[in-house]
Amino acid sequence: MQDYYEILGVSKDADPDTIKSAYRKFALKYHPDRNPGNKEAEEKFKAGAEAYSVLSDAEKRARYDRFGPEGVQGAAGPGGFDPVTFSDFADILGDFFGFGFGDSGRRGRRRQGEDLKADLSLTFEEAAFGAEKNLKIRRFERCDSCRGTGSKEGESTVACPTCRGRGRVQFRQGFFALERPCPDCEGSGEKVRNPCAECRGDGRVPRDRTLTIRIPAGVDEGTRVRLSGDGNFGRAGGPPGDLYVVLAVEPHEHFRREGVDLILTWAIPFPTAVLGGTVTVPTLEGETTIDIPPATAAGKVFTLKGKGVTRVDGRGRGDEHVVVTIRVPKKLTSAQREAIEQLAEAFGTDAAPPNKEEKSFIERIREFFSN
Repeated sequence: MQDYYEILGVSKDADPDTIKSAYRKFALKYHPDRNPGNKEAEEKFKAGAEAYSVLSDAEKRARYDRFGPEGVQGAAGPGGFDPVTFSDFADILGDFFGFGFGDSGRRGRRRQGEDLKADLSLTFEEAAFGAEKNLKIRRFERCDSCRGTGSKEGESTVACPTCRGRGRVQFRQGFFALERPCPDCEGSGEKVRNPCAECRGDGRVPRDRTLTIRIPAGVDEGTRVRLSGDGNFGRAGGPPGDLYVVLAVEPHEHFRREGVDLILTWAIPFPTAVLGGTVTVPTLEGETTIDIPPATAAGKVFTLKGKGVTRVDGRGRGDEHVVVTIRVPKKLTSAQREAIEQLAEAFGTDAAPPNKEEKSFIERIREFFSN
């Protein structure tokens, strides 16, 4: 008989978490559902399950370490598995294969309501500063006719005939006898004798509602707002679920958002770029002015402190960054054309890479416009 530690690939001083992790990987690799018709994999899976049933139990492991396989003989049922210990495999294999082991407890009809998801669109300013918005949803609420019981007034429930009140049904999965929640009563073990005519035994009916939602300042595209208790009502008096509102933000005509900062690309007149001056730029709260120094090149960034988006945690605001470009008019008046032609005649129209004369060139332009 192969050593249990060798089967799972762990050392003899491995802690319980290491053993559990090793078995999780082992079961995923050799489970019959992933190896249909492979008898070798089936036998390895049986051996691994038997090894884990011993090494995961402190008392059995101590006997095994002291006396070997003989120390645990008879401790398991037919096939080498103790039904009680076998139920401990649920948290390991259930994630992979969607079934339970030996859990025959009833869950009862009282169930928490399902969570709901809704989408809500905001303007750029509403996302930046917060807003109150109305949201129409459709959800299940308590049936008034039966007060949420699902039964006619005064009627009681009976044991589910499919599972005989156990809440679970047994089925075969390869060489295992497994259990899962009863599909007829959804694991409650109970059925309504005479269903309510309005809700048909569910205890809930769909209703349309309009909720007023307070959107905090600083939210962004894809932000999810949780409204506790505004989801579907629970069955048989169970607690309600939650409502998750996913926000979409409309783009702005001028601004682009980077976290809590705003980016504004703004074109300034060519004379202002050369000679300097004051220009008016928009912010989310209205217009303001910035001073443009002489000889400002395209791409220069001016920062307006505290003119960005409010932080969600309320700790101040971001900044607005103004990236300037040079405005080139598509149409010229006769006076403008004459001025440009004079400028071209004075400085030439030949293109060339920047050189050491660039500074004196800018000075000459300033002098030209000053005259």
